[in-house]
Amino acid sequence: MSAQTINIRLKVWRQNGAHDAGRLESYELNDVSTDSSFLEMLDQLNENLMEQGKEPVAFDHDCREGICGTCGAVVNGFAHGPESGTTLCQTHMRSFKNGETIVIEPFRARSFPVIKDLVVDRGSFDSITQAGGYVSVRTGSAPDANAIPIPKDDADRAFEAAACIGCGACVAACPNASAMLYVSAKVSHLALLPQGQVEAPQRALAMVQRMDELGFGNCSNVRECEAVCPKEISVDNIARLNREFLKAAVR
Repeated sequence: MSAQTINIRLKVWRQNGAHDAGRLESYELNDVSTDSSFLEMLDQLNENLMEQGKEPVAFDHDCREGICGTCGAVVNGFAHGPESGTTLCQTHMRSFKNGETIVIEPFRARSFPVIKDLVVDRGSFDSITQAGGYVSVRTGSAPDANAIPIPKDDADRAFEAAACIGCGACVAACPNASAMLYVSAKVSHLALLPQGQVEAPQRALAMVQRMDELGFGNCSNVRECEAVCPKEISVDNIARLNREFLKAAVR
């Protein structure tokens, strides 16, 4: 059975850099296969633009399998598009209607400066992780980890937190541009395991301090972050981060 095709109108954010004013530009795109992914649709748009001698739209992508966190844009007001629990690269054009207008913008946050068009610099996340999102003390080799008894509930919660891919959708969706969901996921998956508890106090303090230094906003429990997270990271992790931070501050 052959795939259906649709005609769409795109309004795409074009910006040459962080200091450029930027603007929305409109494009008509015909015969888009409903089986194509959102990024394949952007590839089709760029092919058309290059054939016309125009500059293609810059956008982030890498694995296109929903596991690397590289892709990201705000589509019709939703980070990663309209499908819940789905990265932008795994969103397909069957989610849109024939004749629909689709507005595509970059993740907007002061801590995510625009590099070009839909590409933003998310290096601030790397900086937060470098502040403490790791284990630096000796906790044994890989075989030793299998010998350490860990309650299944803790192991499951640690695994779920570790699923965070650092895409930045939580920051883009939050009205305060808070990175609390990202930081809490990185803190939680180590705090829940014996290997991470040795450095737990300094980790929570250092990562929160770095987050604040980078200009991210505070969490006000709007829960937009949880709603748009493609890995469905729970805000329960934010509560755990708050507990870890308070314990560390008291010590």
